Amino acid sequence: MKSILLLFLFVTIHLHSQEFELVSSKSFNATTFVGVDSYNNMYSIKNRVLYKKGPDGSFTFNDFQLGNLSSVDIINPLKIILFYEDTNTVLLLDNKLNLIERIAFNTISNFINIGNATNAGNSKLWIFNVDSQQLELYNYITNAKTIVSQPFEGKLISQASNFNYCFILTENKLRTFNRYGSLLSEYQMEGYKKIVHHNKNTIALKENEMFFVVNDSLNPEYQTVNPINITISENSIKDLYLTEDFLYIYDGKSVHTFSYKSSKQ
Repeated sequence: MKSILLLFLFVTIHLHSQEFELVSSKSFNATTFVGVDSYNNMYSIKNRVLYKKGPDGSFTFNDFQLGNLSSVDIINPLKIILFYEDTNTVLLLDNKLNLIERIAFNTISNFINIGNATNAGNSKLWIFNVDSQQLELYNYITNAKTIVSQPFEGKLISQASNFNYCFILTENKLRTFNRYGSLLSEYQMEGYKKIVHHNKNTIALKENEMFFVVNDSLNPEYQTVNPINITISENSIKDLYLTEDFLYIYDGKSVHTFSYKSSKQ
């Protein structure tokens, strides 16, 4: 194992205008590795408890009555979004994991079932409406919804977003929408189980392999999926997270941190 990790330290991967280099590998024990925020705090889930550890301190949050914690969005560390699929509920937490807002979609007017919820900024959430198979923007202050997409087929597999764009992965397609309701791209992608996105970079996970999803800005219909040849010892890739400067990979035993940057070619 030590020889493998030493080998990693000297390996730099050049791939399609990107360069990856291992920075560290640290033992980590969690059910789910959520990610690392812009203040270098690390988030994880274990036994239905959300943990935050880092420069801000150590904090925990749980609400066992809501069931399993399905997803956590930390794009804004001051307003963290928790989604509980079991009870169709979204919680908003502050940077100390104190509850700010509770949205129980089962009890609001115009009741809907949602498949995920991520931060859209300005008191809004990107929500996937399971009943209508549509992406919507939901304002949790005014309880107003804006339909972003036409209905489309497929079960929601993974959702990633920022304040302006939302990426929806179903069993066989990856779709990109903007907040004005435009479908920017729709690509055939079968068998992928997770996507992560930051700025212009999108990485998809399939059968323990990672792929860059490369879009052509001049031709939105053209897209390539290029393999990233990073091997994490003998363990499978369990979770991914992407930030401005780092790709984090959790294999169930350790978090491996890779730096990346655009090449000067």
